[in-house]
Amino acid sequence: MTEFFPEGILVSTDENKAALSSALTLAEAMHEGRILEAYASMCTSEHDLIVDLGEVRGVISRIDGAVGISDGTVRDIALISRVNRPVCFIITGMHTAEDGTVTAQLSRRAAQERCISNYISKLSPGDIIPAKITHIEKFGVFADIGCGLPSLLPIDMISVSRIEHPSQRFSPGESIKVIVSGIRNGRVCLSHKELLGTWEENAALFEIGQTVTGIVRSVESYGAFVELTPNLAGLAEPRDGIRPGMKASVYIKNIIPFKMKIKLIIIDTFENTAPGEKPQYFYDGDHIDSFLYSPPQCARVIETIFS
Repeated sequence: MTEFFPEGILVSTDENKAALSSALTLAEAMHEGRILEAYASMCTSEHDLIVDLGEVRGVISRIDGAVGISDGTVRDIALISRVNRPVCFIITGMHTAEDGTVTAQLSRRAAQERCISNYISKLSPGDIIPAKITHIEKFGVFADIGCGLPSLLPIDMISVSRIEHPSQRFSPGESIKVIVSGIRNGRVCLSHKELLGTWEENAALFEIGQTVTGIVRSVESYGAFVELTPNLAGLAEPRDGIRPGMKASVYIKNIIPFKMKIKLIIIDTFENTAPGEKPQYFYDGDHIDSFLYSPPQCARVIETIFS
């Protein structure tokens, strides 16, 4: 099992708590070179992070705060934003003052460098890995794929059903699975939609004659596209007074696999105030070579090949 996880995964584990329990256990972790996690309680005016280690004072100097700080490719906001959040680190030294106060010198950068060398650099397209949403932009979400190292999941790779903004799917701090879609200039590119099931797998959740809940994603002159699941949408007959984002009760009029179509009738609409649901994954493995979304009998082929 990998020792590299998005920040916040290790902090509550029994092994991590035991390592933080005393100066002696911290010294043992330093000798073993273990990656630990604890909460950053403050960022000083020099942008050093003060880390809560119980009876020991932990300090991450600015230069050791993250890979890229020293050459300016990572801005200091990456350090400031860690206050009140877990940070990973390797203990590089421990010092006892004359008054008995113990200070541990920590390096988040060293943990990240090890993560890059021993984990991220070994990833291949099609690998399925854990990630944690760090922040959301209109064009996609940034996700921590290990030791606080970010990677971009573009909005069009989140789901087959198109959305106006990634916040309609995810929230900051949410743990998800992602697929390595490619590696360009050392940067890991991510996808997510291939984990949400094929057209057939999603369509099998519904039957003709059912009335179910959906979300209106777009309104056209010829009808409205209503999302039934993140990877499945149907076309409803035109109806006045509807707009994208509304929740809708829809009657399933027909399911046509060879055309990859679902015909719907909107029964009623409501304002959508419910938070987004956690994604349902249809694949439990750790690697996928290709993903065929379209049904075999469909003339239109929609496929992702990871290479």
